[in-house]
Amino acid sequence: MPPSNCAGFVRPTSQHTVGFRDNATRINFYREELAKHRQCLEQHREYYSDKVIGDVEAALTRLMSEVDNLCTRENGDQLVSRLLREIDVVTRLSVWSEQKNSH
Repeated sequence: MPPSNCAGFVRPTSQHTVGFRDNATRINFYREELAKHRQCLEQHREYYSDKVIGDVEAALTRLMSEVDNLCTRENGDQLVSRLLREIDVVTRLSVWSEQKNSH
């Protein structure tokens, strides 16, 4: 299991909801989250097979290109949030954030 050392990343825990003033703010927030996951994935590269890394990178790239469209959907926030949680299983960004917030 990879260490949860994605230095400098602080994410809201899953209990918090993020309020967005407009669609552009929402899209920018998700783009930043996707970039954070990409950086964490790079830091954990040695712990996963090339296939896993490739699959997660492909998912991140696709999400990044589709985030504008997804955010305009009625349930877009829930969909993008769910996909980020699934990616978090590999990157473990939220685990690092929870540890950092508890100190």
